[in-house]
Amino acid sequence: MNTKLTLRMDDNLIESAKEYSAKTGKSVSRIVADLFEIIKNEKLKREYPLTPTVRTLRGALKGKPVDGKEYKKYLEEKYL
Repeated sequence: MNTKLTLRMDDNLIESAKEYSAKTGKSVSRIVADLFEIIKNEKLKREYPLTPTVRTLRGALKGKPVDGKEYKKYLEEKYL
């Protein structure tokens, strides 16, 4: 069920939201709903912390060049 919500914001922010809405083809209501969905999902992520194994891998490739062609070659050699 959809319920109406009134938001009070600075005029410049409202204008920016309307411009963004026109660019993306999404209504301002949809954009706000998407934002709240992101916030909800971030909260859920915090409730489920990374496993120790995943935590150790986090940032392992930071600062290293990753070449898509090399990865594709690796997968072809592995699976073909």
